[in-house]
Amino acid sequence: MLFNSLEFFFFFLIVYSVYLLLKHSAQNKFLIIASCIFYASWNWKYLGLMFISITTDYFCGREIDARRDPKARKMFLFLSIFVNLSILGFFKYFNFFVDSLSDLLRLFHLDIPGVRGPLNIILPVGISFYTFESLSYTIDVYRGQLKPTRRYWDYFLFVAYFPQLVAGPIMRAKTLLPQVLAPRSVNAKKFYEGGFLFFWGLFEKLFVADNLAKLVNPVFEEQGPYRGVRVLLALYAFAFQIFCDFDGYSNMARGLGKFMGFEIDVNFNLPYFAVNPRQFWKRWHISLSTWLRDYLYIPLGGNRRGKGWMYAALFLTMFLGGLWHGAAWTFVLWGIYQGFLLIVHRLVAKDVRASAIDASPRSLKRALKNLVFFHLVLLGWLFFRAQSVGQIFEMLYALFFNFNIFAVDIQSWLTLAGFVVPLLAIQIWQFLSGDLMILYKQHWLLKTIIYAFMTYLLIGWGVLKAEEFIYFQF
Repeated sequence: MLFNSLEFFFFFLIVYSVYLLLKHSAQNKFLIIASCIFYASWNWKYLGLMFISITTDYFCGREIDARRDPKARKMFLFLSIFVNLSILGFFKYFNFFVDSLSDLLRLFHLDIPGVRGPLNIILPVGISFYTFESLSYTIDVYRGQLKPTRRYWDYFLFVAYFPQLVAGPIMRAKTLLPQVLAPRSVNAKKFYEGGFLFFWGLFEKLFVADNLAKLVNPVFEEQGPYRGVRVLLALYAFAFQIFCDFDGYSNMARGLGKFMGFEIDVNFNLPYFAVNPRQFWKRWHISLSTWLRDYLYIPLGGNRRGKGWMYAALFLTMFLGGLWHGAAWTFVLWGIYQGFLLIVHRLVAKDVRASAIDASPRSLKRALKNLVFFHLVLLGWLFFRAQSVGQIFEMLYALFFNFNIFAVDIQSWLTLAGFVVPLLAIQIWQFLSGDLMILYKQHWLLKTIIYAFMTYLLIGWGVLKAEEFIYFQF
């Protein structure tokens, strides 16, 4: 079920109506049932994988906490990591590695028995998100940063809670588990905040992201040769498409959570207003970037073992972060590119920590830095969106050597502006005020006018057919 579908509307209406009638313990059990139904609506067969991951980590968390022998504690931690990464690795990366090995062997005119073509493996939706979420629990228990939950079904709900199950945010147990364990309050303030967040997310998805897909997909589906102007148009469109698609999902998830008394983490904080890569990763897909920092970069040594090791840790972290997004060399190249930006920034920044803090939002110098860095991010999106490594090089060639300004398709650029300008108007307001909820906090008359205009845009130009979210494939 998609958040932007009528099917989900009726599903949630029933779930919410029953939820409000129940007491805390019954609410939790009912949400587990609802979450399983929600996930099974894609493919019920893969519910078993989630059960394996949840059961393994619940058991390992209990055993890690109960044992005093360091070797035994480490053994159960490794069991958790092995089971989770084995499942993720098989379903997400098996075919990728088989294909890559086959290509390498063909390069040397070799054919080794046993190396066959790809299997017919379907990627279970949300597996990357709930795997990382569940893994963080056992690691935190092992580090002594968290006490394991005693009730299996409470832990099950923590992992399987349907608003954030299939595309995040990747919630930490120390944030979400207490909300599962304690009675939750549902009041008018949370309900109205949830309504705003869901509506704003719906606007981002239906009006901005799904319309921009019509500008993006035809260009990347072409076989070439490419025109630089069209490639640039597609990159601008994709930058806002992927942001609004994923931020829209995250906002809808937060809104659904608030309806039921849960607080789900902010996953995006105006990332295109960043002026350097460090700022960008504090604003983009925050739950993933902090996960990679806490469970990969810091354990690798971070900045504690000298600059050379720090650069290597940054590179490896972003390399694996790119691979997390998908089993393709294009994502690997995107991760390498992001690692390169972070390393260069560390090399040239006088004060890396200070550079992560925004300067005056109204500064002209800041605006120019913002504009330059946005285009560096834009170049990265070419690696991310391209369908092959070959297409990346062909499009790069078109951008730099086949850029005919007189071949500009004015209508397409006006279409791009028509869908992006309303978004940017709200985002600039949010940025200058330093408050993502600034629109919600306005006088009721101003809010009514803006909501009415957004509704008009949604009904008149929104893509009302339920389209999947981009991050479902990751």
